[in-house]
Amino acid sequence: MLTTSLAAPPSPPSPLSARRRWTVLAVCALSMFLVGVDTTIVNVGLPEIGHGLDVGTRGLEWVVNAYTVVLAGLFIVSGALADRFGRRRVFQCGLLVFGLASLACALAPSLGVLVAARAVQGVGASMLSPVALAIVVNAMPDPRERARAIGVWASVFGLSMAAGPVTGGGLIAAFGWRSVFWINAPVVVAALVLVAVFVPESRAERARRLDLPGQVLLTVVLGLFVGVLIEGPGIGWASPVALTGYALIAAASAGFVLVELRRHEPLMDLGLFRRPPFATAVLGAMAVFVALNVSLLLNTLYLQQARGWTPLASGAATLPMALGATLCAPWSGVLVGRLGPRRPLILAGTFLTAGGLCLTNLDQHTSVPLILLAHLLIGVGFGFANAPLTNTAVSGLPLSRAGVAGAITSTARQVGAAVGIALAGGLVAGAGPTGLAAASHPGWLLVAACGLFLFVVARASQPATVRTRRPGQERPLRVRAGRGQGHRRGPHDMSR
Repeated sequence: MLTTSLAAPPSPPSPLSARRRWTVLAVCALSMFLVGVDTTIVNVGLPEIGHGLDVGTRGLEWVVNAYTVVLAGLFIVSGALADRFGRRRVFQCGLLVFGLASLACALAPSLGVLVAARAVQGVGASMLSPVALAIVVNAMPDPRERARAIGVWASVFGLSMAAGPVTGGGLIAAFGWRSVFWINAPVVVAALVLVAVFVPESRAERARRLDLPGQVLLTVVLGLFVGVLIEGPGIGWASPVALTGYALIAAASAGFVLVELRRHEPLMDLGLFRRPPFATAVLGAMAVFVALNVSLLLNTLYLQQARGWTPLASGAATLPMALGATLCAPWSGVLVGRLGPRRPLILAGTFLTAGGLCLTNLDQHTSVPLILLAHLLIGVGFGFANAPLTNTAVSGLPLSRAGVAGAITSTARQVGAAVGIALAGGLVAGAGPTGLAAASHPGWLLVAACGLFLFVVARASQPATVRTRRPGQERPLRVRAGRGQGHRRGPHDMSR
């Protein structure tokens, strides 16, 4: 969801006053907050949703992943639509779709309806976060001001983590699980009014062509991959249905690669993966979100089902994680600007690994201080990770390719979220309250392994070298987060 290290192309001075520009930031950040809160607020409510609709763990995984898979699949194309048809217009459409889908979730009489409504929520959310960031960048042409704005934007995700579980727990305790969807309605109405009043319309000077075949194949690949992960433990990994799923995933993936290699303006520039720093950064972004979502789901199920905590208490237990992420995200941007991405990545890997290892022997009587310490360490690692991962992905690229690189990295984060939910749910599916802690041990080892992988990303992250240019050749991009003077301007579609 965060592309925190990129900037916009050269543009004429903004006619907006300083107060109006920062109002635009506040309004657009509200969408980021809404998308982030909706993920964590639903997470803490999963056990209650299961009781209310009489579904098990695998069904609950679809409640989360129907949202994240659609969000990941449409992330890039929503930015292209906004560039073509107008960012404010697409943003307003996203709010409307998200709000109506939230009402459908609140009224859902069955699991199937809830999952379908969550998928439509993902469609709306895909038009919010990336498009809103493009609006902010367009409204702030000054690099220094834009750097501060993007720093604020990066911190919003940590705040949404803090608000989601606690707010969700309180709402569920007072009004039941459906209230976590009802709460979206007044926020969406307020956002629609504020956007209409304060946000100017903007478009790209040159909109990218839509790659519909690539979009369809990407969505099919993601849906099949996550579906097999969720249903695999139930149907059997070697069953005919699973084997058919593997074959379809392979065929759709091959088709996607062939289509993208032949397109003049592909959905994804696959040539970027030939660069080891970019490839490892994309995998690192995925790993960080795998770790985060494994931690959140295992925490929710363990505390509520194995320890008997209320939703409000289990939500409050994530506050150290949210605090660490909120405080360390801006600090990480400063460190990247001063020292480059390697040291923040090492810090991220160290804290994430330590947090996972703290809970590898989790049992029914593990002390609460140890659980809270583990959450704090994971949150600190998550906070340090985002800025250097984006920096590593785009460093050394020409300007015209940096926006696509940032979009792929953001998509990888959402894929990691879906995979993390699927893996965590598969580990504890069928485990009773007394066996859930032991069943979660591989999940905490996976969190630690994701942290260790960040050391590989740190090793691959190299400062971009200044290469000599032939006449007309573009200069490689060097991105530094945290200081305005360190920002190089990226393409218009950086937000995707």
